[in-house]
Amino acid sequence: MGQILKKILVIGYVWPEPNSSAAGGHMMSILRLYTQQGCQVEFATPAQPTDHMIDLAKEGISSKEIKLNCDSFDDYVAEYQPDMVMFDRFMMEEQFGWRVEKMCPQALKILDTEDLQCLRNARHQANKAERDLTQEDLFSNLAKREIAAILRCDISLIISSFEMELLKETFKVDARLLHHLPFMVDLNTIPKTTRSFAERRHFMTIGNFRHAPNWDAVLNLQTIWPQIRKQIPDAECHIYGAYPPPKATALHNLKTGFLIKGWAEDAHAVMEQARLCLAPLRFGAGIKGKLLDAMVMQTPSVTTSVGSEGMHQHETWPGVIADDVAEFVAAAVDLYNNEQTWQKAQQQATALLQTHYDSHKLGAKLIARITEIENGLSQHRLNNFTGAMLKHHSMMSTKYMSQWIAAKNANTKDGSE
Repeated sequence: MGQILKKILVIGYVWPEPNSSAAGGHMMSILRLYTQQGCQVEFATPAQPTDHMIDLAKEGISSKEIKLNCDSFDDYVAEYQPDMVMFDRFMMEEQFGWRVEKMCPQALKILDTEDLQCLRNARHQANKAERDLTQEDLFSNLAKREIAAILRCDISLIISSFEMELLKETFKVDARLLHHLPFMVDLNTIPKTTRSFAERRHFMTIGNFRHAPNWDAVLNLQTIWPQIRKQIPDAECHIYGAYPPPKATALHNLKTGFLIKGWAEDAHAVMEQARLCLAPLRFGAGIKGKLLDAMVMQTPSVTTSVGSEGMHQHETWPGVIADDVAEFVAAAVDLYNNEQTWQKAQQQATALLQTHYDSHKLGAKLIARITEIENGLSQHRLNNFTGAMLKHHSMMSTKYMSQWIAAKNANTKDGSE
């Protein structure tokens, strides 16, 4: 794959939970790519440990707990002296980017956006108001912060082809600062064959309940489900996901077959048991891990245009995309009952995976891009005048706010306040 910088620090928003969220799985695929290059990788985060976090030590990755708004990070990063720092979501760049710039100015800075928070939030606002997305929704204060973080970094990883175009065309971000990196799937490890039509039963969906688009999709599915159940009386809808709150478990209803299953130890196993994956997403951003898992396990899906966004181009979707409720219901019933239609949809997943999600091709492109930027870093940064402007002291409100909080905390600890 070529050479890459040897010492990498990843600053995480949360501890990676690959079995809980697509974001956790995506983060682990990137970390593993770095370790496969022979890099020394350390994962640092201010987040609290969780029940489902992965054991990074088993992956050959060291870890470190760090503090927000604390000068102790400066000493830590100066001692570690990374060749490259990757921020997990823009909030971590906002919090720690200026400290990295101060202590390790030559470190290559990467922002892993996961998905565009500003796009997801804008769609959420429009959905709550039951109206179409407006430019005012999109050009929010959140967007200003997120785009500023992208501009301050040397390169940002963008998971969706839709978001790549949005950043370039709508926000006018220089394409040289962006790199398209969808989910990476090792095609050698995915099953050649899975359970047959006759061996599968019921509908399913999966998604971390703490993620607002997933919870909204569950509520939407609850209103859609009776129309499907009416036509397939013995079918059940199984809802999986980490961290189900009481308001979710309260929806569990044996009589209607709407079953809240909660945490799934193995997402692929429960996906393979189902005949169909349903994902009636009304807002969101990025690309959807549940729909990728459906492709991997050859489970046809019915989703919306938001659900499928950025996941395919000219290829036929392995299932049906429907935004109208009646069309969604009709597609779900037809795919569930019609083996020939189901098999045709199932076969379309393989081509999509090979075209867009091959980890070996995607990994090689990322390593080559990082190497190219590192080799010409001075000129790359010189070309990014807007990013340099945003690092000027007059633009660094987050730096001064953080320093003020650190000083205030120190005074409080000393009892001198």
